[in-house]
Amino acid sequence: MKPVSHYAKLLSARRAALQSRLSEIEHDLDAPAPKDWEDYAVEREGDEVMERLGTAGLAELRAVEAALERIQAGSFGICPRCGTALLEERLDAVPHAALCRTCAGAGPSAGRAQALGMRSSPKMRPS
Repeated sequence: MKPVSHYAKLLSARRAALQSRLSEIEHDLDAPAPKDWEDYAVEREGDEVMERLGTAGLAELRAVEAALERIQAGSFGICPRCGTALLEERLDAVPHAALCRTCAGAGPSAGRAQALGMRSSPKMRPS
């Protein structure tokens, strides 16, 4: 795996880019609405798209900040569900990834089921 400092730099740069972009989105959304109804309708559609981009940006920013916290805690690159080291290819593609590919594909309830010693999708018994 690449040094953690490599990922810290990538994540810090991404955090700065996201913060800048979110600030631009907030500024654009705070702009006064046009007085013409047709222009207002078009502007409102654009605002809805900007709001969705802002929501996605906030979610990514939270994930990036969580990854930076894992770096500080010394747990970066280790899946919290199964304890496996994340593949370098996964971290290169998604530096803020918290889960290994297997656990990420298992869904949110898989970790809880695993902790209880259950399979994530129990088979139904015939009646």
